[in-house]
Amino acid sequence: MKYLFLSLLSAVLLALSWPTYGIPFFLFFALVPLLVMEHDLSKFSKSKNKAWRIFALAYLSFLIWNIVTTGWLYGSLNPDGSHSLLAVVIPVLANSLLYACVFILYHHYKRIQGTYWGLVFFVAIWMAFEKLHLNWELTWPWLNLGNAFSEYPKLIQWYDTLGATGGSFWILLLNVFGFYTLRVWQTERKQKALLKNSSVLLAGILVPMGISLIQYTTFNEKPSGEVSVLLLQPDLNPYTEKYSKDSLTILSELLELADTHSTGKIDIYIAPETALPGSGSISETGFEHSTILNGVKQFLANHPGSVFSTGISSHRFFSPEETAPKNAYQTSQGLYVESYNTAVQLDPKNAIQTYHKAKLVPGVEIFPYMGILKPLLGDAMLNFGGAVASLGTDSQRAVFTNPYNSAKLAPIICYESIYGEFTTDYVKKGANLLAIMTNDSWWGVSNGHKQLLSYARLRAIENRREIARSANSGISAHIDARGEIVSDTFYGDQTALYAKVNLYENLTFYTRTGDLLTRLSIFTLGFLVCYTLIKKIQNRKKA
Repeated sequence: MKYLFLSLLSAVLLALSWPTYGIPFFLFFALVPLLVMEHDLSKFSKSKNKAWRIFALAYLSFLIWNIVTTGWLYGSLNPDGSHSLLAVVIPVLANSLLYACVFILYHHYKRIQGTYWGLVFFVAIWMAFEKLHLNWELTWPWLNLGNAFSEYPKLIQWYDTLGATGGSFWILLLNVFGFYTLRVWQTERKQKALLKNSSVLLAGILVPMGISLIQYTTFNEKPSGEVSVLLLQPDLNPYTEKYSKDSLTILSELLELADTHSTGKIDIYIAPETALPGSGSISETGFEHSTILNGVKQFLANHPGSVFSTGISSHRFFSPEETAPKNAYQTSQGLYVESYNTAVQLDPKNAIQTYHKAKLVPGVEIFPYMGILKPLLGDAMLNFGGAVASLGTDSQRAVFTNPYNSAKLAPIICYESIYGEFTTDYVKKGANLLAIMTNDSWWGVSNGHKQLLSYARLRAIENRREIARSANSGISAHIDARGEIVSDTFYGDQTALYAKVNLYENLTFYTRTGDLLTRLSIFTLGFLVCYTLIKKIQNRKKA
């Protein structure tokens, strides 16, 4: 019962720490009960299956954390209107399993090398796992620890140096030191040592926050310019309207929304992810002849000096003689076609600028590791009403230039806004404005769209760029370079949000270096594993 209580305590502390409802300060101690559980079970239990018990208790803890924080996935609907159990069961069970595997690897390493090296291993392997979750096809970095402070931007201004992954390292380090402090007290019962270690622990929490508050109050970077942006927020139900409604009707309503709210000069109109065309998609070889896109250009002709950035669904055909991409599928005419979740920027005088979403949602926009998993799982893509196929991607980030002013827009599409180092690629290519085009309406009135908006604040701090966020249904927002939400809309409103957005040019340390602490952690992990293997081989030779 003691071990079960410790497992549940960690679960509760992790769950209570998460945005947008939680208090992240619990995170500094949330993993301590699990570390205590592992230590006591390893040292004092006479059970022969200690590892399995540790694994089960860790899995229970991470399972509860995943259910509480991402249970909103249950809001996803099947084509028949029923809730999609697969959309929540698969991510929750799989992600909890991966975290439990990380924890059991820590247990085995600690058993071999002892507590101190084991704790170093724990921080290193957790950081390496978070990096894996940012990069592989089963990517799901929603619960990376550094994300938890997204609602408290005043306390994490130093993310412009070390990023959200630096936040994960901070949290892990303090949990490890908290466990060390507890163990020292349990073994020595010396008040002087307890006071000393508690002071160090408190300083580890407060000093970074104090530095952040100073950064927050003294931030005075001068913008290189300013643009007027109108963020369009249609209200299209993704299950019943967005992909079935007549395309010309959708276009007409979107442009009417833009025209109605165009008070004064607008430099950039921004519309959400896949705002056009509705049913079907637009052929990229026929962009210049597209009725939909030419309709936008006609609108711009009546608003001279403006550009229009929007998300669209698009596709490209490949002849049998061409080498088709891996995600292309064959039509009945023998041609291959690849579909895309695309951002475009239009103005009447120049060629259309395009970017294909590169960070795809597993199971919805991409079949992860198709060659391996499809023979085992069959056609397991989730159908929420849009395209049901693995989409094509761009290997490089694109930046949309503006012929009328100095704005260089990063077209960040929905899920991509969770990725820190990924977003720096836009900024290193010259982006001075981060534009997030998203569809927040998949999960209804839940914490899902709130968390996605909240995570965008981290990208603003990391890169010191203002964010203009356009969402279908909601929430659209203007976020400043300190991560504060300047203005936003209500979920479910059909409206538009006007914003004066500052343009910044300087590159932060994080923009230049990315996830530095993660790379150091992976190097440390590799060293620990190699050292252990070499030592084991040497001991065998001596025997």
